[in-house]
Amino acid sequence: MPLHFLFLNKVGKIRISTGTDMVDKSTENRPLSEQELQDLVASSDAGARDPAGGVGMLLAIVAVVWSLFQVLLASPLANYVLPGDLINNSRQVHLAFAVFLAFMAYPAFKSSPRNYIPMFDWLLGLFGAFVALYGLFFYEKIVNAGGLADNMDKWFALAGLLILFEGARRALGPAMAIIATIFLAYVFFGSSDFVPDVIRWKGASLKKAMSHMWITSEGVFGIALGVSTKFVFLFVLFGALLDKAGAGNYFIKMAFGALGHLRGGPAKAAVVGSAATGLISGSSIANVVTTGTFTIPLMKRVGFSSEKAGAVEVASSVNGQIMPPVMGAAAFLMVEYVGISYVEVITAAFLPATISYIALVYIVHLEAIKNNMPTIGHREVKMARTVIGMFSFFAVFAGLCYGSQFPVNAVSAWVPSYAGLIMSLIVCAIYVGLLAFAATAPDLQPDDPNAEEVELPVISEIYKTGLYYLLPIVVLVYFLMIEQKSPGLSAFWATMLLFVILLTQRPLKAMFRGENDMANAVKQGIVDLTQGLIDGARNMIGIGLATATAGVIVGTVTLTGVGQVMANLVELLSGGNLILMLVMVGLLSLILGMGLPTTANYIVVSSLMAGVVVELGAQNGLIVPLIAVHLFVFYFGIMADVTPPVGLASFAAAAVSGGDAIKTGFVAFFYSLRTVALPFVFIFNTDLLLIDVTWYQGILVFITASIAILVFTAGTMGWFLTKSRFYESIALVLIAFVLFRPDFVMNRLQPPFAFVEPAGFTQALDDASVGDEFRLVVSGPDYDTGETKETTLVMPIASEGTSDDHLNAFGLLLLADGDAVNMDEPSFGSPFSSSLGSFDFYGDDPVTIASVQAPVHQQPKEIIFLPALLFLALIAFLQKARISKQGVPS
Repeated sequence: MPLHFLFLNKVGKIRISTGTDMVDKSTENRPLSEQELQDLVASSDAGARDPAGGVGMLLAIVAVVWSLFQVLLASPLANYVLPGDLINNSRQVHLAFAVFLAFMAYPAFKSSPRNYIPMFDWLLGLFGAFVALYGLFFYEKIVNAGGLADNMDKWFALAGLLILFEGARRALGPAMAIIATIFLAYVFFGSSDFVPDVIRWKGASLKKAMSHMWITSEGVFGIALGVSTKFVFLFVLFGALLDKAGAGNYFIKMAFGALGHLRGGPAKAAVVGSAATGLISGSSIANVVTTGTFTIPLMKRVGFSSEKAGAVEVASSVNGQIMPPVMGAAAFLMVEYVGISYVEVITAAFLPATISYIALVYIVHLEAIKNNMPTIGHREVKMARTVIGMFSFFAVFAGLCYGSQFPVNAVSAWVPSYAGLIMSLIVCAIYVGLLAFAATAPDLQPDDPNAEEVELPVISEIYKTGLYYLLPIVVLVYFLMIEQKSPGLSAFWATMLLFVILLTQRPLKAMFRGENDMANAVKQGIVDLTQGLIDGARNMIGIGLATATAGVIVGTVTLTGVGQVMANLVELLSGGNLILMLVMVGLLSLILGMGLPTTANYIVVSSLMAGVVVELGAQNGLIVPLIAVHLFVFYFGIMADVTPPVGLASFAAAAVSGGDAIKTGFVAFFYSLRTVALPFVFIFNTDLLLIDVTWYQGILVFITASIAILVFTAGTMGWFLTKSRFYESIALVLIAFVLFRPDFVMNRLQPPFAFVEPAGFTQALDDASVGDEFRLVVSGPDYDTGETKETTLVMPIASEGTSDDHLNAFGLLLLADGDAVNMDEPSFGSPFSSSLGSFDFYGDDPVTIASVQAPVHQQPKEIIFLPALLFLALIAFLQKARISKQGVPS
């Protein structure tokens, strides 16, 4: 295959794009061909242009150079090989590649040429790359000026922003550029009379704004682009290489072999296959097309309508973005924004993502039962055996990841100086052994879902062909979870192993099989690696532009302080009601997501609203961990890929199934109700995020949450053991709520806190025991507005001591004033200094403790599970009796 064809697939008539192209209406209600589907993914994820000849070769080389630069940047050798200025300005280099390739790959308009690049696009691409590298070229001048722009800098910065917005318009659609332009306009015109008082600010000069947005690290070159540079690229490249090695087809085959024989088996295989693909893919559209071309036709064969088959694929593919470890790049952004470790982020995200997929498998099972769908193939395997087999596989895999630390520790203790080399040789030896095992079976070929006789893969025959694909994942998980290295370094070592696999798997298999075509095998391995590097780079174009453009919005928030204004506005509109406020934030995430890619949507909404939710939650007495808020925003943002009228994943699924795209989107949204409900649950019950729970509590939470999500699914689907009556569906949803929120019921039966007069607070502290948790409602004037406001502080008692000891530990100084207790400003750097930073401690009105809640003994909330489960058993008994009486099939 000529190298230039590796840059982009040839584009035919059919296109779906987040940019200027739309769905060709003449293709509605007919399935697209394989070539057309590849065109669809290319145009939406990597650009619709296919330059031939030397130009195509040049762009392929640029893409390869970008990937190799990012790999080298993440390597331990970066500080020895790359110049310091280049490392310090790596964000600029990252954006320069993204901007240049965006103008090369994405046509300006629907009518723009696709087989060659117009001169104007060359000029924009090259100048855009130059302006992106402005900070590198003039690094010394900018450093000497203290990071402030001069007159020349401001004009180059403005030109850079305009080119960035145009690149974002092409690659991501007009919404991203329009929203960023509105925020930038607010920077300049926010002081105008036509701006409402509630959001008016003093405005900024062109020099100050451009300095903030382009020269410093507060705007375009801020945290989001830094995360894209350091972490996201390596994980996207890792996924592209793993897929190029053949792991995607292997995962789909294994899922189909494990679940295809069950009722609704193709749909269940689609869910599990998409979950596995979601581990390595950040694109819901690519996920839909990759797994959907095989699973959707098979779902239709067993009785799913075109819309339902597409909706199952959409729901499972979009959910791939909430599945750790990649989470569509959001996991790495959360590390920076929330200020917790990567391990903590993916630990918090794991349980909601897992039970969401469990629910989706149950949804398709109920659909199959309700419609009495046939099975595929002739094998009869009990559902229980399948479930046990799958859980056993995941348990063994988790055990391998965890157990890998023991031989590593042994080798490190034995020969510490050569431990890294010895472990590398051991990993290579394991890889060669697994590859020799794989060579005993023929390579897996994609199946034809439209064949007259569909042969189910036999797990015992095919599992051996791809066991070595798990090795890079084990390496990645080991470095992330056991060694707790940075995500970038962890992905680097896993990617290095994939380099070895892509270069050697074909030649080594040929050798083990006694084949003589070694030269072609080596050549094909080099082509596979090259194409994997190009795929990784082209998949990063949109993400690089999205994170850079979103930096303008983040920069506006930091420059203007509009975040506090948003808090006041949301509080005004919601009337201080926390549930209503969360609904508004969810709707905002959903609406913005209709025009923004998931990563950009998350950056924008979290920058604007995360602090609002935390602050207003505290005012309502709810202490919401910041990670819960960020996951809340993220969950709603990904739903935009499902929801009409934009819903690109739904359009992609409809293109595969031949169904109606709008209907597919609505059905997919209905299937995704648990993804909408879960964020509201874990905001109020952070046990679901495994925050501050022991290992045995975590197991109990997993079991009860799994039961709860299955019961919720049964309630919303109208089918449990048989078709549910109306009141049974309502009861099932209520049972699910109680299982998710046992504290809601227990707190009403037995309140966990008792009110203490503020004057008695110090006495209550003297009587406190280790582990007690006090809640203080602090009231006082706002520093900016002077209006009285309240917030809630949580004060856990970590050690024995007097009231003075506990107060000093939190930097608090209390001043008694009759029955009232006033507060002095907490000491700098103390636990409450940031929470109370917006209060005016030096005004005429004092900051006081409005109320104190002291802990009281409460029965374990888990007791509430018992009546809920008994009620569930009663419904099961009634439905079972109805089945026996009426002969209704279950």
